[in-house]
Amino acid sequence: MSSVKGSKQYSMKVVPSRPGRNVALVLLVLLLLVATAGGGYLYGYWMGLGGKSFALGESDQLSSQLQDSRLEAEQLRQQVANLTLSSEVDRQANDSVRNEVIDLREQIASLEADISFYRGLMAPGDEASGLKIGEVSLTARNEPRHFNYKFVVQQLATQHSVISGAIEITLVGRRAGESERLALYEVSDEVDDNDIKLRFKYFQNIEGDMMLPEGFEPEKIELVAQSTGKNAAEAKKSVSWRVRDL
Repeated sequence: MSSVKGSKQYSMKVVPSRPGRNVALVLLVLLLLVATAGGGYLYGYWMGLGGKSFALGESDQLSSQLQDSRLEAEQLRQQVANLTLSSEVDRQANDSVRNEVIDLREQIASLEADISFYRGLMAPGDEASGLKIGEVSLTARNEPRHFNYKFVVQQLATQHSVISGAIEITLVGRRAGESERLALYEVSDEVDDNDIKLRFKYFQNIEGDMMLPEGFEPEKIELVAQSTGKNAAEAKKSVSWRVRDL
């Protein structure tokens, strides 16, 4: 065969046709791709399980710490409650002891006053014989402007005998800026006369309750006792308005 001048000539090779080999190569490539993808998925899944396990472990640790903190907080709260209760018990105990001491002091003062009173009745000493106005006591009641009163008239003598007489008790104060005097019978239902009758051998108590009128502000109490008979005597006393609480 004649050749064309100037063109490159290639040698031809006859290759046998193998379609099965090509299919095998394609399948091998596909298997490699599937294996690679599966390996990546398994690796990612394994790493995910590892992270999840770590997260679960961290969560369990935090839950345990939270529980411990709650227990500690409850213990502290209980301690605070115990301290508060103990403090309140101590305060109440102190108040109770203080009140008992006050009551005992008042009882002692009352007993000493009674002893002095009865000693004066039995042995007046250098005091002149006759009448004496002793205790004057005013105690506030729960109702506003209501008061309990107690006045004592006694006989000074070495040889006591029954005496009679009367006593006038007057409240002196101010109302609307003006001086005012009120007899005891005007403010007390226990008394019905300006002259309160006296009859006793050793002493006589004049007791009851009074209610002051609105606007009247008491300042003092004036007492004048007068006995009758052969050895008539008079006793006077003026005391400031002093009220004790119940």
